[in-house]
Amino acid sequence: MMSFCRYFLCFAVFSFIGWAYETVYYSIQQRKFVNSGFLSTCFCPIYGMGAMLDLILLGWIENPLILFFAGMVVTCSLEYFVSWLLETLFHKRWWDYTGWPGNINGRVCLIGGIAFGTFTVALIKLIAPVTIDMIDSVSLPALHIMTCVIAFVMIADTVKTVKCMDSSKLWYVEKQAEFMNELRNGRCVGLVKKIKDTFRR
Repeated sequence: MMSFCRYFLCFAVFSFIGWAYETVYYSIQQRKFVNSGFLSTCFCPIYGMGAMLDLILLGWIENPLILFFAGMVVTCSLEYFVSWLLETLFHKRWWDYTGWPGNINGRVCLIGGIAFGTFTVALIKLIAPVTIDMIDSVSLPALHIMTCVIAFVMIADTVKTVKCMDSSKLWYVEKQAEFMNELRNGRCVGLVKKIKDTFRR
C-alpha cells in the first residue's frame, strides 16, 4: 500500500501535468504564455483529484474501451461538481462550455469528456505506473521533505488565491465564449465545407 506521502506526491505530479496541459492549450490559443488554472503556481488541483479518483476507482479495469468510458463518467462528474462548488462559493464561473457540443449546463461537455476519457486510459496504462515507480525510488526522508514543501506551497497559494480573488483570473472564460461564437459564426465554415465535400466524393 502506498503511504500518504506517495499518494500526495502522485496528486501533485498529476496536478502539475494538468496545469501544463491547460497552460500549453491556452498559450497556443492566445499566442502568448498563459499561466492557467485556479492557483497562481504550477498546479491545477482538479486534475490531481480526477487522476487520483481514476486510480482508486478504475485502476482495476483492464479493458481500455471500458476504461475510456468509465473515465469519462468519473472525471466529468468531478468537473461538474467542482464547477458547481466554485460557483456556489465564489459566485463566479471558472469555466463555461455553453455553446459547446453535448454540454450539460455549461459545466461539462462532450469534447472535454472524450479528452478526459483518453487521459484516463493514458494515465492508468502509462503515466501512473511510471510516476509511482519514480516516487518509490525516492528515499523516505526526501519523500517527507518533498511532501512538506509542496503541501506548504499549495496551501499558501490557495489561501492567497481565495484572499485576493478578483475577476481578472476568469479572463479565459470570456475568451472561450468568444472562441465558440467565432466558430459558430463561420470562422471554420470553409474547413467544415471541405471536410463535407471530401466525404461526399
